Amino acid sequence: MIMNEKIKASEVQLTGVNGEDLGIVSTAEALAMARKLKVDLVCESLMSSPPPCRLIASGAAKQAAQQASKRDRPAKVKEIRLTPRIEDHDFETKAEQAHRILLAGDSVLFTVRIQGKEGQQAKELLERLIRELKPSGRPATGIQLSGKQAAVQLNPLSI
Repeated sequence: MIMNEKIKASEVQLTGVNGEDLGIVSTAEALAMARKLKVDLVCESLMSSPPPCRLIASGAAKQAAQQASKRDRPAKVKEIRLTPRIEDHDFETKAEQAHRILLAGDSVLFTVRIQGKEGQQAKELLERLIRELKPSGRPATGIQLSGKQAAVQLNPLSI
């Protein structure tokens, strides 16, 4: 986002604080108007000539840019490892941790290490986790049993 003195165009298409069209004005005049009103001059796009600029309350432009970049970031996949014979308290801790991750907008990959004939226990554990986390996430795929591990990925509901 290009703001205030960083705008290099000689003239801009200016929009006021309340959305009113102020027409094409010189950049120096637009900056003077922004200083007088104690707001920021923000360039919305450099693709047109003259570039469209807007007068926005100080700080609101940065906040809007941060929220836009937060929405644009790709979701991360965070892995949580478990064992089939997990204690109830540890299970609740892992489920709460996964719940927080899902609410933050990231995906969770549960991986259960299997030794011997623990495949059915691992599958039941993952099914229990899916049921517990139903309000905050949904499975991306089914439970995958392969070799020495079982896995399932949960995506947040907002994706």
